[in-house]
Amino acid sequence: MNTDPIADYLTRIRNAQMAGHKVVEVPASNMKREMTRILFDKGYILNFKFDEEGYQGKIKIALRYDSKSKRPAISELKRVSTPGMRRYASSGDLPRVLNGLGICIVSTSKGLMTDKEARRMNIGGEVICTVY
Repeated sequence: MNTDPIADYLTRIRNAQMAGHKVVEVPASNMKREMTRILFDKGYILNFKFDEEGYQGKIKIALRYDSKSKRPAISELKRVSTPGMRRYASSGDLPRVLNGLGICIVSTSKGLMTDKEARRMNIGGEVICTVY
């Protein structure tokens, strides 16, 4: 049993990139699906596919690399709020990642969104992770 599935999701992506894999497979959940959609929309991953086989299902994520240097598109994935220490922020206190170059995924009452979208909608929430 995994106590922090979001940290496991981020670690699987991080490890697959360090190993140079093109595709990583992670167990699915609604929150992981939304996080994958955000990463795809912001250009951090190449593609994704939801497989509904089995009890839980899986998410297959095609990782994005630079064509010349073969470096991954994601430099750092960092978990901010953990099950033991939840981190909440109001819309004015949401962290800016690399002065706006990275994104921060926030769980709000309107669903998962980036920090920029949450600021625009004037909504705070739980800061899940930072990506750049």
